[in-house]
Amino acid sequence: QVQLVESGGGLVQPGGSLRLSCAVSGSIFSLDAMGWYRQAPGKQRELVATITNGGSTTYADSVKGRFTISRDNARNTVYLQMNTLKPEDTAVYKCNAKIRQRSWRATDDYWGKGTQVTVSS
Repeated sequence: QVQLVESGGGLVQPGGSLRLSCAVSGSIFSLDAMGWYRQAPGKQRELVATITNGGSTTYADSVKGRFTISRDNARNTVYLQMNTLKPEDTAVYKCNAKIRQRSWRATDDYWGKGTQVTVSS
């Protein structure tokens, strides 16, 4: 069974940093793009950053220059380094991965359960 397990959330003061990790476990054929999304209370889920298996990245305008997404293909893990955090970054952050479980199957979206990030003094 494929699982995405996030870690690294928590409470941090404005201006601080956190690093999120998301590891894919289980038997898979290929791992394509991975990304981070977030959802704050009362708001819609929004894309934070994505990274292809070749390393190409995209970012939401609100996090450009502050967040960095990276991945370790050998470990099937994606990271989100978050610097200069602001109160408006407070949300549940969820990992997404596009996975092909078997060579004959189409790529499916998989999601982690999420990790809470709270930015507050």
